[in-house]
Amino acid sequence: MDISLIVMGVGIFFIILSFFFKDPAKRLEKELEDLSINIYQETNGLKRRLKMVEEELLLEPNFKVQPAAKPKPPSQQAKPSPMTTFQQVAAQVQAEQAKKNAQQPTQKVHSILMNQVLELNKQGLTIEEISRLSTLPPHQVKQIIENGGL
Repeated sequence: MDISLIVMGVGIFFIILSFFFKDPAKRLEKELEDLSINIYQETNGLKRRLKMVEEELLLEPNFKVQPAAKPKPPSQQAKPSPMTTFQQVAAQVQAEQAKKNAQQPTQKVHSILMNQVLELNKQGLTIEEISRLSTLPPHQVKQIIENGGL
């Protein structure tokens, strides 16, 4: 009977001791939950960026993809690479934007903004960077730089 009491006492001791140890499964659950939250946040961020890019590409309402020439027989067709197709579409978008910018009337620009454009140009920034910083269209920035602010 003495041994059974010792075994029972040791068992109770270990049960009480188990309450003080951390459960490794809970830690693993916490790490898995954090990982899934991070993946969810990154996925949402990528979706937002993709949506912004799609909106930027669809901003041009007059943009039209030119119809392809008559299809050749399958034996003579050479499939263009996706990059070539993308470059062609990008060139069309840029041409349409350049045409749109050329048709826009030039608005009166405040002298402070002209001075800012000239200073940024002196610092060696590109026309696109100056356009982004000054909120002026690139053609207007180029015009200011060429005229020296006049």
